[in-house]
Amino acid sequence: MHIPQSDTAELEILSFSEARSLSTSSAYDRRIWLYVPDFYTEYRYVLGTTGERPVICCGINPSTAEPDNLDPTLKSVSRIAAANGFDSWLMFNVYAQRATRPDDMDRARNERLHRENMEAFRALLTMAAGGERPVVWAAWGAIIEKRPWLIDCVRDMRDLAEDFRAEWVCAGSCSKAGHPHHPLYLRKDERFRPFDLGGYLT
Repeated sequence: MHIPQSDTAELEILSFSEARSLSTSSAYDRRIWLYVPDFYTEYRYVLGTTGERPVICCGINPSTAEPDNLDPTLKSVSRIAAANGFDSWLMFNVYAQRATRPDDMDRARNERLHRENMEAFRALLTMAAGGERPVVWAAWGAIIEKRPWLIDCVRDMRDLAEDFRAEWVCAGSCSKAGHPHHPLYLRKDERFRPFDLGGYLT
């Protein structure tokens, strides 16, 4: 379990580009894993696997997962991505602060962390495009309701994704409230279906 040691506003936050350029860890195979920052800290921009056809999975916020040590959510993401024909996956989160319990997230949005997280999202969209439309899997569940500003983060993600003509999908049907399901509660072979992000946000 990861319990934040403080609000992220009290931390020195590496920009996404700074964190991506680091090469401090030899604990995992960089030919297989993408991990930014490449060390365990209070925030994480991305964790994923390398491949020719990745899907970008969007949860709410990261927990304890790291290369070669996936948590149950990331194991489910890997299985569902493979079942839908993707050879890799890139785990992104609406907010980059690590907190196993979403109730422990920052009460107020850290604007620097959000801004750098959006830079990470732009980089993943570029990476996933590969000459085609990137596929973005909405997978945040009802946890989106934990903070009123989380939905505004998703709006910023939508605006970035429009520049890439990204295709939004969800796995299985949405909840009665319209939220896309969290990967942990889905069958390992759950199929992707179109997700109307614009309608969801209105």
